[in-house]
Amino acid sequence: MSVHQNVKKVTTHVLQEMKNAGEKITMLTGYDYTMARIIDRAGIDVILVGDSASNVMAGHETTLPITLNEMIYHASSVVRGVDRALVVVDMPFGSYQGNSKEALSSAIRIMKESGGHAVKLEGGQEVLESITRILTAGIPVMGHLGLTPQSIYKFGTYVVRAREEDEASRLIEDAKALEAAGCFAIVLEKIPAELAAKVAKEVNIPIIGIGAGGGVDGQVLVVHDMLGINNEFSPRFLRKYHNLFQEMMGAFHRYIEDVRSGDFPNEEEQY
Repeated sequence: MSVHQNVKKVTTHVLQEMKNAGEKITMLTGYDYTMARIIDRAGIDVILVGDSASNVMAGHETTLPITLNEMIYHASSVVRGVDRALVVVDMPFGSYQGNSKEALSSAIRIMKESGGHAVKLEGGQEVLESITRILTAGIPVMGHLGLTPQSIYKFGTYVVRAREEDEASRLIEDAKALEAAGCFAIVLEKIPAELAAKVAKEVNIPIIGIGAGGGVDGQVLVVHDMLGINNEFSPRFLRKYHNLFQEMMGAFHRYIEDVRSGDFPNEEEQY
């Protein structure tokens, strides 16, 4: 029996075993109880409470505005819906950069108040001090390299990262530094597939890709994107597994018609 079929509860150790066995890791975002419950029952290995909630749930243009309190709210909602998956919570912008004491207190708040199982933060060697301090408290840390959306104003664009040789070699160095510091896994976002595959081979911890090709140890997508609820976002790396936008619009239109025509509720739908 494969590793993922054999476990009742996914842990960081299970993810490492999956990489060692050559089994792909599945990961989706989740922001609320109802969706998390469905994702968990489907058998997804990791649910990421992403700071993409800033865009998807709150309608902000970037991930920057979401607060630590808001992330804790979303994470605690997700945790209540989950039995099997590992729940990883994004540390929001401003909760860890440049101040390792603040990073530790932010991570502790996330773990204590949400019940999440791990935290994720963006950046390489520039955030190593924060990562090291968080790890001293026994809190598992997932890294995030490549396109780091919290740095959007620094880069000025969401284009593919690490195409140039110097940025590519720096990314490999960062991945090795994150592994050495004790991160249990790394997300690589929007980088060339060849580079991502190289990173996955050169580090021992699991590498999860989003727009990073198939040569990594697992994949993550934003659940609203892959379900086709958000129909305004179609990057090359996104495979839409459904068109829920159209299905939902159809249901809403039928409901409006039925209420206006007096068809809903009918005699069987009242007391």
